[in-house]
Amino acid sequence: MPETSLPTRPAPTMHIVASEPVDPDTARTQTSSRTYVYDSARRRPRFIEEFFALIAYRDLVMQLVSRNVKTRYKRSVLGVAWTMLNPLMMMTVLAIVFSTLFTAKIENYPVFLLTGLTLWGFFQQTSAGIMTELTWGGSLLSKIYVPPSVFAISAVGTGLVNMVLSLVPLILIMLVTGAPITPAILFLPIPMLFVCMFALGLGLILARLAIFFADIAEMYSILLMIWFYATPIIYPIELVRDEKRMLLQLNPVHYLLEIFRWPVYLGVLPPVQDTLIAGAISIVMLTIGWWYFTKKVDEFAYRV
Repeated sequence: MPETSLPTRPAPTMHIVASEPVDPDTARTQTSSRTYVYDSARRRPRFIEEFFALIAYRDLVMQLVSRNVKTRYKRSVLGVAWTMLNPLMMMTVLAIVFSTLFTAKIENYPVFLLTGLTLWGFFQQTSAGIMTELTWGGSLLSKIYVPPSVFAISAVGTGLVNMVLSLVPLILIMLVTGAPITPAILFLPIPMLFVCMFALGLGLILARLAIFFADIAEMYSILLMIWFYATPIIYPIELVRDEKRMLLQLNPVHYLLEIFRWPVYLGVLPPVQDTLIAGAISIVMLTIGWWYFTKKVDEFAYRV
């Protein structure tokens, strides 16, 4: 179904036209002579308006992130420990299942596997969570003005908190297995920033589509399962035959995963070429996602 346009709610600009300064005795007359002109045709581009609105509502973003973290573990006995236990349990299961296939060919397979699961967990949670957050905020959007991008950024912030907590069991596994921890691990904020940008851009595209087509969320969950096995998380890409390896290298998450895995698993900085490719992919995805999301941002209050 094609997207239909609804009446937008333009943010008017105000211009004050006043006469020259006069004697204080006539100030009241001067005030009454001012004319307020509302010109909706002078709006800045929507993607710029939404950016400045997001900055103005940055405190709300922090409140939403805090609420999401507290709500998720409010009635849990272990609390935030689940964020660290979940990748560990997933690693244990997958390591047992694929032990006969890869452990003989991959040195220190638990670290290799947990590194991929940590990055993928953030990407999956964040890109899908943006749709959920915007749906949750629908009732608020229809009552008061709130920049819709606030909910998208809060989903990224929540996922980032969980990702940082997930690094704790990763480091513990490295210590237990004797994997070297080198200064290259200080490079991790760069791939973490790139994956945040990529997940945000993709999530914004999905969120806009989900507002107009409710089936997008279910379709994306199926796509994520295919995407998981098409990404070298549980296997190294070197084990894939050359003709299929070229297809896997078209996967943008592959480059994000590689520059995240090199400092942790190999203890060295990733190749400059891979870093540049990952950065370019992230910037392009974020730019396209932000433009696509803000293009119809005025209609979201009528749709959600």
